[in-house]
Amino acid sequence: MAISQKYGRTYHYPFSPGTTSDDRIQHDYWDHLKNIPLLIHTEKLDGENNCLSRHGVFARSHAAPTISPWTESIRRFWQLIKNDLGSLEIFVENLYAVHSIEYHNLEHHFYVFAIREHDQWLSWDETRFYAAMLGLPVVPEISVFTPPADRELFEQQVMDITWQPGALQPHDAATGSPVTMEGIVTRNAAAYPVTAFAQNIFKYVRKGHVKTDEHWTRHWKRAKLNNEGGTYVDHQ
Repeated sequence: MAISQKYGRTYHYPFSPGTTSDDRIQHDYWDHLKNIPLLIHTEKLDGENNCLSRHGVFARSHAAPTISPWTESIRRFWQLIKNDLGSLEIFVENLYAVHSIEYHNLEHHFYVFAIREHDQWLSWDETRFYAAMLGLPVVPEISVFTPPADRELFEQQVMDITWQPGALQPHDAATGSPVTMEGIVTRNAAAYPVTAFAQNIFKYVRKGHVKTDEHWTRHWKRAKLNNEGGTYVDHQ
């Protein structure tokens, strides 16, 4: 039995080209999106989804805390904050290990993208507040906006955004060449119930960004930070 509920799969926009056979698509996204008073675009980062709660650090499975070598650093960080978490579950993009994208502008290895408390996903303002209290950055914020009137224009704007390089300077991990951002995540800026997840958050992912295979865990490498030896979680 799982210790807590894992983070659900974020539904793709129907015009997102980076879908795979097991991805979910929100075909009715426009009906939901246009009724949300305030929205926010954030950059989708290429890392591992980790959850920090009072019970431990979890990866995709919440049946037991993770023990992978690339989460050793975040597990040490968790030891420092675990007694302060209470009922909060902090979801971060763990960039400690390089996946398909290597970022050349990393100030930190762990970027908060959502916080859950009981049966509620906290608002973006609350997410930023608690992240700051814990000394963690949030994923790069692209824009805050009200629902657009024109669906076609909105979809074009989303696609235009994903042609940009991104805030953390993404590079192809295999070739070293600069690449565009992996994608964007659009969420309701306000709080919303866990049961309404699929109606309040959507993503667009570019095609072909995944380059890792089943042997990735055998030869992974640590991501470099801008100021090695500076004020960040992993001082080794």
